[in-house]
Amino acid sequence: MRFHTKIGRSVAVAATVVGLGAFSVASAQDVSPEHQAAAKAALNALGINSQFDEILPNQADLVQAQLTQVYPNYHTLIDEVVTDTAIALAARRADLENEGAQIYANIFTQAELEELAAFYSSELGQKFIQYGPIASRELSQAGDIWARGIARDLNQQAQEELNRRIAEQAGEAPAAQ
Repeated sequence: MRFHTKIGRSVAVAATVVGLGAFSVASAQDVSPEHQAAAKAALNALGINSQFDEILPNQADLVQAQLTQVYPNYHTLIDEVVTDTAIALAARRADLENEGAQIYANIFTQAELEELAAFYSSELGQKFIQYGPIASRELSQAGDIWARGIARDLNQQAQEELNRRIAEQAGEAPAAQ
């Protein structure tokens, strides 16, 4: 965790570039600077770019721990080298943002991106970002509970009706359940 205090959150995002380096947009289209800016604004409003903030510090912590296991007597030097290297990689943060903007620009029109940015920048949009996952989880749980109840009732009622019809065909009175 010492790494986090040394270079801060702004540096953190650069490692994502390494993680996404092999990923490319299948059909990258040329977009106008305005379209690209709208995509960046939408990504920022959605909080997508900030999701990557911890990647570089987390990766640096892992590399530092691995190197310290191999060279335990050089912990201070390892800390310095990993920090310096991470700071150098932080400059690549813009590449990730551009890649993300290109992905969104390939999917959404400039007008759609501007609408997304406006909505998700609003108070309601921010509330949706914060509470949307909770609502989705609760809706999923409610759906699961409902499905189990429907399955139970369907099974019970279908069994009862089947027994009644079988009894009718056999000319018998339905059996008491």
